[in-house]
Amino acid sequence: MRLTPYHTKYYAYELTKRCSSDSLRKLAVSLSDAQVDLNPHQVEAALFAFRSPLSKGAILADEVGLGKTIEAGILLSQKWAERKKQILIILPSNLRKQWNQELLDKFFLPTIILETQSFNQEIKKGNLNPFKQQDIVICSYHFARTKDVFIKQINWDLVVIDEAHRLRNVYKNSNKIASAVKNAVAHCPKLLLTATPLQNSLMELYGLVSIIDDYTFGDLQSFKSQFARLTSNFDDLKERLKPICKRTLRRQVLEYIKYTNRIPITQEFIPTEAEQKLYDLVSEYLQSPNLYALPPGQRQLMTLILRKLLASSTYAISGTLEALAKKLGGIVENQENLPLIDSTIAEDFETLDELKDEWTDDDEETEETKVYTPEELKSIREEIVSLKQFYALANSIRKNSKGEVLIQALKAGFAEAEKRGGSKKALIFTESTRTQRYLVDVLENTEYKGKTVIFNGSNNDPKSKEIYKKWLEKHHGTDRITGSKTADMRAAIVDYFENEAVIMIATEAAGEGINLQFCSLVVNYDLPWNPQRIEQRIGRCHRYGQKHDVVVVNFLNKKNAADQRVYQLLAEKFRLFDGVFGASDEVLGSIESGVDFEKRIAQIYQSCRTEEEIQASFDALQRELEPQIDETMNLTRQKLLENFDEEVHEKLRINLLQSKEYLSKYEGWLWDITSYYLQPYADFSEDGQSFTLRENPFREEKIYPGPYRIGKNVDDANIYRIGHPLAQRIVGQCKAASLESQTISFQYSGSGKKISILEPLVGKSGWLSLINLAINSFEAEDNILFCGIIDDTGELDKEQCQRLFSLPAAINRLESDITDAEWSRINQIAYQQQVDILRINLERNSGFFDNEIYKLDKWAEDKKNSLEIELKELDREIKFRKTEARKILSLEEKIKTQRQIKEMEKKRNTLRMNLYQAQDDVDGRKETLINDIEAQLKPKVESKELFLVKWILK
Repeated sequence: MRLTPYHTKYYAYELTKRCSSDSLRKLAVSLSDAQVDLNPHQVEAALFAFRSPLSKGAILADEVGLGKTIEAGILLSQKWAERKKQILIILPSNLRKQWNQELLDKFFLPTIILETQSFNQEIKKGNLNPFKQQDIVICSYHFARTKDVFIKQINWDLVVIDEAHRLRNVYKNSNKIASAVKNAVAHCPKLLLTATPLQNSLMELYGLVSIIDDYTFGDLQSFKSQFARLTSNFDDLKERLKPICKRTLRRQVLEYIKYTNRIPITQEFIPTEAEQKLYDLVSEYLQSPNLYALPPGQRQLMTLILRKLLASSTYAISGTLEALAKKLGGIVENQENLPLIDSTIAEDFETLDELKDEWTDDDEETEETKVYTPEELKSIREEIVSLKQFYALANSIRKNSKGEVLIQALKAGFAEAEKRGGSKKALIFTESTRTQRYLVDVLENTEYKGKTVIFNGSNNDPKSKEIYKKWLEKHHGTDRITGSKTADMRAAIVDYFENEAVIMIATEAAGEGINLQFCSLVVNYDLPWNPQRIEQRIGRCHRYGQKHDVVVVNFLNKKNAADQRVYQLLAEKFRLFDGVFGASDEVLGSIESGVDFEKRIAQIYQSCRTEEEIQASFDALQRELEPQIDETMNLTRQKLLENFDEEVHEKLRINLLQSKEYLSKYEGWLWDITSYYLQPYADFSEDGQSFTLRENPFREEKIYPGPYRIGKNVDDANIYRIGHPLAQRIVGQCKAASLESQTISFQYSGSGKKISILEPLVGKSGWLSLINLAINSFEAEDNILFCGIIDDTGELDKEQCQRLFSLPAAINRLESDITDAEWSRINQIAYQQQVDILRINLERNSGFFDNEIYKLDKWAEDKKNSLEIELKELDREIKFRKTEARKILSLEEKIKTQRQIKEMEKKRNTLRMNLYQAQDDVDGRKETLINDIEAQLKPKVESKELFLVKWILK
């Protein structure tokens, strides 16, 4: 197709056009850039989140497995494209890396994880508020609470809160983290993500909604009085939730998403006598009332970690026992104080920092320097002797019974996976880096020699370094290399696993943020006690794009009663290892972060000494975990938050068609202007999807020469997209082109196209003006006005003008200028189009305004009702007191009672005043809103002519 500069200028303006928040085109940039096949429900959710420019946010409450992270990513990507880059994401600490990686891989969005270390580094660099960043900021709930003062200082363009059900009890004074987070981000638009917005009580909905907007409901008392019993006000509650909360169910999207099953396999093992002796000795040691090796402030956490290392392998525990003995030796010799966190354990147990974040309180006391008494030093020496004995025993055990059955487990797992069509790939999880090295040694003496790769938080072993080096060489000069060694190392290891290795042995680092859908066998060599960590592990393979059933192998110690009961709970209660979806929303929601459940398990291991005690404790825990949601609450959730399938299906189907149609046009425009502009600098393929850049036309920009391809998850070239620096520069250059009036001859005959609405125009000519109309009212939007006339006094409609620019064309000299009469006709068309657009804009804004006024009216009613309820109760109490006072015989008592009644009457008068004050408050809010509306009723309109041409259709 032969393009002209007029084509490319029009296309460039289409590609950068700002659209209203209720239009699918609003999300064009993020939808076209996303490296994931977006499903229609995700697009709909992203549109819903900020459909009104007056919206303060939304709750996206899709069921587990529908991609709420992707929905948030679309919004974040759009904000980023609009240059609104002050963005904060608050989430559980174990999801930080996952979000960091997914936003980078799928949306090309840069993030920074703020934690104590990186925060302090920023302070040292002179950044007095480390939350002020060029990149998207990610932090945990606990960190957000401790740094809420810093968060409050920034006017965030968007705050995303993941696993937001953790905040649902914010209305309770005891919930300090929720209150701190709510207050810190009260002034900003928010997006809450949760699969369980309503678990046990409607008050939870009140809590979550109040984080978004305090004016959706009145106060707690009015909410309870109106909605606690869900009788006549049910429809009112649903109506208020409608603009703020959206929920899609898995069964509603089966047309678009294929789900595969989980198939569980249990690999049992029996420890040797030496292994059992080591377990019993260390377990008894950990149950001792006083231990000097474990700092009192960290006793519970460190005990958990030591138990996990003990269950992992003798190699994992032996190194830790030796390190603890040496530390105690330092105390005896030098009176050195034991550090709060042992660096040796941190090296082996990579999730230590996250566990510390989840398990410890913010106001936990730090260890003070201590001088030990002679009696204490004697006890320390005895403890050292015990630790050295344990270490010697652990070090003497070279073969682990669990490791010995690994090959057997892999054989069974591969057989099951291959039977279901999966490839021969296995992902083995362990909680210890020492165990990881042991498993490599085990596998190197089998048929898997040279076919393994390890994945952990550092990957500083020789093989990983070699893999990384080759990956850098392979992708040299491409955008695959991000410049972040951590991210690039992860990508290199995953590539190696997909293309060369058979087995990846991973620590918890691989449970976060990587996509291993090409693998369908997950082996839990060590099993975490936190159900959400397990779900996260399996979710690396059992996810979008997985074509095969996923086999999950779990190791189980046949001689450990507690291990067996833990596995029973995880398998039967949480349903983690089988079925289509893994753990249900209700179950995962009921355990909050999973940390409390983990603590309960740890307490049982720590306190129970006999099998009878173990069984009794687990029986009690299981009773507590019985479904707490009765059928009534289940039905309530369905009625309040779920739409009818027919309604959802139809909307999703329309969305899918519209988004596909528009994205096809969008990518077509991008390709056309790219091929036009880069003609002197690149070679283009015939498939219309790829080109090779020979020379960078923008030397000041970091743009790699080499292959480029439009598409998703491209591996053999740079991914070309609208957000790429090369595309951005080309679009900018095309928009900025200054074009004089010329004659354009559009070629219909011989174009091979059949366009019915253009056929009557063949052989005719006229004038065509293209105008960009920018409107700033509630939101900024652009409209492209096509003002076309035919020489014989007719007009071109918008579609005819657009279709002209789908044809090849040639530029000729202008024979004669436009006449005043013709120019007048062009101006009249432009004026009429502008009037129509402004009318639509005004109607849309009126709708936004009406919704906001309706919400405020409801809020005012709630506040008034709440005060009236209190007044009525006070009136009843005063009346009762007066009746009782008449029965009192003692004058002294009568006077005392009358004084009490007088005080109550004063309170009643104050409440009445408050009632009027509340009405004044809402009137004030309305007045402010009306003033804002009035200021924008006359929107700022800027009109810019892009070009004027004489057109001819041949």
